[in-house]
Amino acid sequence: MNSQPPEPVPAEPVRRTGGRSARVCAAVHRAVTELIAEDGAEPLSIPVVAARAGVNPTSVYRRWGDLNGLLADVTATRLAPEDPPPDTGDLRTDLLQWAERTRAAVTTPEVRALLRHAVGQSATCPGPTPRMASREQQLATVLARAEERGETAPTLGQALDYLLAPLYFRVILNLGPVEAADARRLVDDLLRHHTGTCAT
Repeated sequence: MNSQPPEPVPAEPVRRTGGRSARVCAAVHRAVTELIAEDGAEPLSIPVVAARAGVNPTSVYRRWGDLNGLLADVTATRLAPEDPPPDTGDLRTDLLQWAERTRAAVTTPEVRALLRHAVGQSATCPGPTPRMASREQQLATVLARAEERGETAPTLGQALDYLLAPLYFRVILNLGPVEAADARRLVDDLLRHHTGTCAT
């Protein structure tokens, strides 16, 4: 369905309030993830999402502006880390925990579809996206804490190249399953590249 409201409705800032607003937001987010898990992002439209959520399409347009704004908000919410950065006192253990949490977060069918849609939109929105920035910030925190403990840590650029980028790349391009063993291998590749020795 490609119907649109008679006139564009300016988007309001997304609010995280309680009561009816929170219920509408939760229902719409749930509808988006259910529909994407069933059919992917391409067939989506605001009316279809609104019908699944049981809300008026005008409410969705008013809150998110358009489908891209809604999908960006859902993606950011789904990929925002729920836990603080690992802080075990050991860099490799912290990286292993971070990599496994990230792998688990990005390998569900709905998140795969959201990520692929986000990549398509990134051509018109250059620069880091909020969903990537939150993961990058966590990684930067893990590395900074290691340096503070006296460990020699890779640079953030190295960690992004050897750890974060391959995880997202494999998921977005559907290069087969991404298992826990793959996350461990990426961590060890990063540390091996950084130290010039085999990780233990």
